Amino acid sequence: MHSDLPLFPVAASSEAREVDLLFLATVLLSLFFASLITALLIGFGIKYRRRPKDKPPAEIHGSMALEITWMVIPLFLALAVFVWGADVYFQLSRPPNDTMTVNVVGKRWMWKLQHPSGRREINELHVPLGTAVRLNMTSEDVIHSFYVPAFRVKADALPGRYTTVWFRATRPGRYHLFCAEYCGTQHSGMIGWVEVMEPEAFQAWLAGGARDASMAASGERLFNDLGCVTCHNPDSGARGPLLDNLYTSTVKLQTGESVTADEAYLREAILYPAAKVTSGYQPVMPTFRGLVNEEGILELIEYLKSRAADQEGMNAPAAPAHAAPEGKKPTP
Repeated sequence: MHSDLPLFPVAASSEAREVDLLFLATVLLSLFFASLITALLIGFGIKYRRRPKDKPPAEIHGSMALEITWMVIPLFLALAVFVWGADVYFQLSRPPNDTMTVNVVGKRWMWKLQHPSGRREINELHVPLGTAVRLNMTSEDVIHSFYVPAFRVKADALPGRYTTVWFRATRPGRYHLFCAEYCGTQHSGMIGWVEVMEPEAFQAWLAGGARDASMAASGERLFNDLGCVTCHNPDSGARGPLLDNLYTSTVKLQTGESVTADEAYLREAILYPAAKVTSGYQPVMPTFRGLVNEEGILELIEYLKSRAADQEGMNAPAAPAHAAPEGKKPTP
C-alpha cells in the first residue's frame, strides 16, 4: 500500500506490506464480484422485465456447464485467498530464531514492558531497527489487545496464559500503540508509543537510565526468597526435580504423558504445581498463587531459562589453552 494513502497508516514492519497486499486483493476481489452481480441484476431486470402485452416466457431448463463454471471459479478463488491468508498468518505467528524477547503485562489501564536486561517501560517500547522482536504477553486482570497499526500486528493479552506476537521494524520513528479490546471505563486511555531506533542508539538507550538488575538476576533473588532452593537442589533429598536444562526439555509426568517445558508449563508449575506432577516425585510443592505477581513469574521463568543456557555453556567442550602447531608437541 502507498504510505500517502490517508486510509492506511505507514507500513513500518517487514510483514506490513504482505498484510496490506492480501487485504487489498481481498477488497478488490469482493468489489469485482459485487459490481458484476449488481450489474447483472440491473441488466437482466431491465432486459427481461414484464411488459403488459408480453406472453409468459418459456420455461428455462438451465445449463449444466454454466452451473459448474460459476461454482468452480469462485471455489478456486476462495481456496487461493485461503492459502494466501494462511501463509501470511503462519509468517506472523512463527517468529524467527534470532528474536529479541520483550515481556509485556497488560493491566488496567497501562502496558508494563520489561527487557531481559531488566530495563522497564510503561506505555512505551523501544526496539532496534531491523531486529525481530518477540512479545511475550499476559494480563493481570482482563483481556487486553496489543495493537500497533504501523506494524500490522495485533494480539490479545489474556489473563492466566501467555500469547506471543512478533515484528521486525523497517523504518525508524515513533508509532502509536493501542489497546484494541474494550477493557473498562478508561480503555480509550490505554495507549502508548513504540520507538524504533538505530541499533547503536538502542544499545545506548538500553545501557542508560536506571541500573535495574537483569530479569534473570531478579528471578534468582525471588527464587531464593521464596525458598524454592530448599527443594530444587542436589542436597534437598530429591524432594523436587533439578531445574538445570529444564527449559524446552521434555518432562515425563506421573500420568505417563510427556510435555515440553515451555513458558506456559513453567508458569503453570509455579501457580498450579499439582496440575502436572513430574514422574518420580510427590505433589508436595505449594502454590505461589497470590504471592507472586505476573512480573515476578516472568522473572522466575527468565531465571530458569538462564540456568538452561548456563548449563549448556558448562557442557560445551573446552578449547585447549595452548594449541600446538601441526607436527609439534604441545607446550606444557
